[in-house]
Amino acid sequence: MDVFVPAEQFSAAAQWLNTTFQSFDYKILEFYHNLHAGSMGPFFDFFNKYFTRLGDGGIFVLAIGLILLLFKKSRKIGMGMIGGVIIGALFTNVAIKNVVARPRPYKTTEIFWQWWNAVGHGEESEFSFPSGHTTSVAAAMWPVFLNCKKQISWLVFLFVIAIGATRNYIMVHFPSDILGGIIVGSIAGILSYCIVKALYDKVFIKGKLGNVIMTKDIRDLFKKKVNA
Repeated sequence: MDVFVPAEQFSAAAQWLNTTFQSFDYKILEFYHNLHAGSMGPFFDFFNKYFTRLGDGGIFVLAIGLILLLFKKSRKIGMGMIGGVIIGALFTNVAIKNVVARPRPYKTTEIFWQWWNAVGHGEESEFSFPSGHTTSVAAAMWPVFLNCKKQISWLVFLFVIAIGATRNYIMVHFPSDILGGIIVGSIAGILSYCIVKALYDKVFIKGKLGNVIMTKDIRDLFKKKVNA
């Protein structure tokens, strides 16, 4: 384990986040540590260790987006999901993380290091703010919500909350990192939805490419084989 990052080496943005959200971050991380220390700790450790992987690199939601691209009825959603993840990654990993440069919780104080060590999760590279896992999942879920019936589609945000909770449980993110990820991911997802909608309304309705995107369905391949 590397030495803690001295407070004087924090960027101004990281210092502001640590000061402003100090009580909020501590209380929520303490709550998750108490879950770990309780009788259900082994179950929560196992669940969070593996569930958090659904947010690794946005691969899981990207895979879902790619599958949805195969069907014309869900293609707009798939395009929105993929676009959202890409935009979110550009916002988060290329810009915000490097500018804010906030160290992981376990690199800031002894108590957070003890809680992280107790859970037994390994070190993670990159900076802490905002949560990349939460950003990618939120960015992917907004196009789903906006394209589907609102009475049901709001449930996708439970997935966003769950991924964020796992990042806090294994002590690799501050709760304020999760809030940041939700905000950035929401902006990315809504932006992607608007871009895809504009393409459908203005571009894809014309030309050969538009015909393929608007009408082709992978199920047509199987229908041709059956008819043959």
